[in-house]
Amino acid sequence: MSNKNSNVLAIGIMFFLFAMISFVTGLQNPMGVIVKTQFGATNAMSQLGNLANFIAYAFMGLPAGMILKKYGYKVTSLAAVAVGFIGVAISFLSGVVESFPVYLTGAFVSGFSMCMLNTVVNPMLNTLGGGGNRGNQLIQLGGSLNSLAATIVPVFVGYLMGDIASAKISDANPALFIAMAIFALAFVIIFFSAIPEPELEAAKAAPAEKKEGLGASIKGALSHRNLLFGIIAIFVYVGVEVGIPNIANLYMTSALGISAATAGTIVGLYWLLMLCGRLLGGVVGGKISSKNMMAGVSSVAILLLLLGIFLPEGSNISLGFVGDGVVVPVKVLCFVLCGICTSVMWGSIFNLAVEGLGKYTSIASGVFMVMVCGGGILPYFQGLLADAFGYIESYWLIVAAVVYMLCYALFLSKPQPEE
Repeated sequence: MSNKNSNVLAIGIMFFLFAMISFVTGLQNPMGVIVKTQFGATNAMSQLGNLANFIAYAFMGLPAGMILKKYGYKVTSLAAVAVGFIGVAISFLSGVVESFPVYLTGAFVSGFSMCMLNTVVNPMLNTLGGGGNRGNQLIQLGGSLNSLAATIVPVFVGYLMGDIASAKISDANPALFIAMAIFALAFVIIFFSAIPEPELEAAKAAPAEKKEGLGASIKGALSHRNLLFGIIAIFVYVGVEVGIPNIANLYMTSALGISAATAGTIVGLYWLLMLCGRLLGGVVGGKISSKNMMAGVSSVAILLLLLGIFLPEGSNISLGFVGDGVVVPVKVLCFVLCGICTSVMWGSIFNLAVEGLGKYTSIASGVFMVMVCGGGILPYFQGLLADAFGYIESYWLIVAAVVYMLCYALFLSKPQPEE
């Protein structure tokens, strides 16, 4: 009974951390609109904060995996929330001094925290669920809270910034204060909570086993083809998840003249659909394999993206729930509907990638996190394409990425260690 209660508490804490990851990461979406106005940034430059946030994963992914392996889930979580508080504080300072470089620094430091938290949350939920479909189910349920936070952020900050023409980073201060308060509260909760440490306990139980170096651990992990192709899948996935709403936000505010509050609400709908998808994924995740789930949603996403690209500009739809008289191109709605598809991709890819890795799970999680930098790199290149060819044309990059994920699910995810 004690172990069961401990697991329930640990799952609750991991769900809480999942929400924190999205809240802080999601700030970079509306911030892109703000810095484009305040500093006269191009579409590509407006994505630099997002790039800084995600490129931190490339620097911190492996160290986070090693910290997790050596010190366990609790210590890694505490370090992560402390770094997160510092990162958001720097973002607040950037509004005080009105400095774009300081803003980018805050986004970069926050990215270290998000990487560490992701390194903890995903393997912990997968372990607590016993791997397989049940592990995927817990990740999907935790991801629903992640999506809830992501839904709130663009809507909240959109209303805070008011008139786009005069928007400044300081307008987002209430959101930054909330983020800092969340980090402080999380630190206290985690500090006084008992979190299971299955891998540390296993290591103590086998003291005579020869320790494997970092290089050997990485090589051993990557000898599993499902991880090797899986880290590429997660690289393009995070870029897809972030790029779809970020560029849609810029398209609506810059090309269509839609207000920041309205555009933020529409982008919030994308994250709300991710919330619904993850809740549904959590319900059916124990019955449908990650492979089938991934293949199904990838196919639907490709269809929606192609519709969004090819539908004529004049095809509009009135969104009464957003506000009276708000008319949006149907193509934007197609991009937003992709949220229901991207919702379950993270958990499915992670579950497929670490299947059968055993002792390499911790270091694999670190390698996995390195590739999350795709969430900054792909949207930046999509921004470059938007500058060169147009907002809608930039979505061809997203189509190519989703096609790869479909191939991963169908052909490349089968566990098969390389000889």
